[in-house]
Amino acid sequence: MNWLDKIPYSLLIVLSLTLGLAPFTPMPHLAEKIKMLLAGELVRPVDVFDLLMHGSPVVLLIVKVVHKLGSNRRE
Repeated sequence: MNWLDKIPYSLLIVLSLTLGLAPFTPMPHLAEKIKMLLAGELVRPVDVFDLLMHGSPVVLLIVKVVHKLGSNRRE
């Protein structure tokens, strides 16, 4: 996970906020796509791509935080 350690937290936070919340109105894409996923309506390839694109910075941020917390416990 050395490549993940090289990505600064600030970049992941900015990407998570901008991509995760864009467009800001009427509903952010990430919230809309998660709602569609839970309802079983996420079937079009463009919707799956949107979910991956808008959600990937958030997932990377969570993985980085969990990895950092896990490595701190082992030390």
